[in-house]
Amino acid sequence: MTGSLRPEATILVIFGAGGDLAWRKLIPALFTLFAEKWLPERFAVFGVGHLHLSDHDFRRHLRQGAALFSRRKPEEDSWNTFIAHVDFIQMDLDNPQAFSELARKIVLQEKEWGTLSHRVFYLALPPRLIESVTMQLAKVKLNLNRELARVVVEKPFGQDLNSARNLNQILAQLFLESQIYRIDHYMGKETVQNILAFRFANTLFEPIWNRHYIDHVQITVAEKMGVEHRGHYYEQAGALRDMIQSHLLHILCLVGMEPPISFDSNEVRNKKVDVLRAIRPIPPELVSQFSVRGQYGSGWIEGKQAAPYRAEPNVAPDSNTETFAAVKLLIDNWRWQDVPFYLRTGKRLPARISEVAIQFRSVPHQTFPRNTIPDQPPNRLLIAIQPEEGILIRFEAKHPGPTLRLAPVIMQFYYQEAFKTEPPEAYETLMLDIMRGDPTLFMRSDQVEAAWEVISPILEAWKTITPTAFPNYQAGSWGPEVADTLIAQDGRSWIMPTFLQCQEETAVCRVTLMPSS
Repeated sequence: MTGSLRPEATILVIFGAGGDLAWRKLIPALFTLFAEKWLPERFAVFGVGHLHLSDHDFRRHLRQGAALFSRRKPEEDSWNTFIAHVDFIQMDLDNPQAFSELARKIVLQEKEWGTLSHRVFYLALPPRLIESVTMQLAKVKLNLNRELARVVVEKPFGQDLNSARNLNQILAQLFLESQIYRIDHYMGKETVQNILAFRFANTLFEPIWNRHYIDHVQITVAEKMGVEHRGHYYEQAGALRDMIQSHLLHILCLVGMEPPISFDSNEVRNKKVDVLRAIRPIPPELVSQFSVRGQYGSGWIEGKQAAPYRAEPNVAPDSNTETFAAVKLLIDNWRWQDVPFYLRTGKRLPARISEVAIQFRSVPHQTFPRNTIPDQPPNRLLIAIQPEEGILIRFEAKHPGPTLRLAPVIMQFYYQEAFKTEPPEAYETLMLDIMRGDPTLFMRSDQVEAAWEVISPILEAWKTITPTAFPNYQAGSWGPEVADTLIAQDGRSWIMPTFLQCQEETAVCRVTLMPSS
């Protein structure tokens, strides 16, 4: 968590409360916060949906989600105490009168408490509804208390640069920037936040965090699953929009940013925006040299046959949507000049894993005889985000024995082992920060637009060229061969992810070190 105090009285209105996000993420996160005594004593959750549900049916549905996805299992007493704060409101979002009734309910709740509250409006809705819902909130003056009213917008924040700008302009007419929380759940992950602590709280690393010592950076976010029930959404998004424009560029900002003067939210976000603005624009004629795309075909994962993307539900049989994307980016500033950042993401890859690999330069002079180590690998720093959270450093050491022989060894740190506690889920951290009014982990409008500017040349180029080789990688592989070519043209290769987790019915096994590549 980014603070230490419980928030003050809060009313949380979740639009789309009958949907998957509220069921899997929001309510389980809120229940865990309640069970761990992070929520304020005075809090209320109004779940807004279009279905006709009784409070009883709604609460029973939410308990099923909490039982499956919350870190704290909903025991009878604790769940009953928590769910008494949660009500369902059936609303037609096209009916202005319904918003007047919502405003009345909020005022009545505050009168019952005898105090004003933080009013959080969480839009767990399709992007097309954001404009109409926020305008209705403004019409009933639920946006006017600039200190207490907040609106939360889930990604995708726009489909391209123009749509993101339009959405920012709409929100800016109704809310101050300080009231708008553009959420990306990756920023709530403990290891992602810890990149800042690792870099700026340790004198050991910051002096070598630059082009003089680092050869390149790789950021991998791999998913084992396919698109599942999200085919309709994914057809409009694709891997570049869905993952690289948001998650991977955010991680790149944390790795690449300059030291902030303080941990003030705007200071930290200023430094992130500086990184995005320093990324070298990709000329249209060079897009193929800096980016590749792929789409999974059939294959085998954990002994089970996986269907091709084009056979997934709600996916066109001739779809050209990419399920894999890899890009090479260069940051034109003093710290990172000519240090490539390689980003890759894909679905139906061999493992669910997110990892940052910092590859250092080779030693400038080979002191030891070549027979002591035939191929001395450079030092490497690995920051694992999921499924396990930790940091590993690979360095050379003398192998025990009477002869001089070097071997790579690993110095490793795992959060759960070191701190003897389970890290919070990302949404727990983010929901609490919203209630506290801490925007540090959330995107500002300029950051959103700068991120779209980075990938816009790729989107435009891909729009004009129809891929002829799709599907071009098997489900269960590490992506298409063109991804290997992208990095091989620089004399490098993709680093095999170090943290891999295989799950079976009775056990979980960890492979902590894969062969170097």
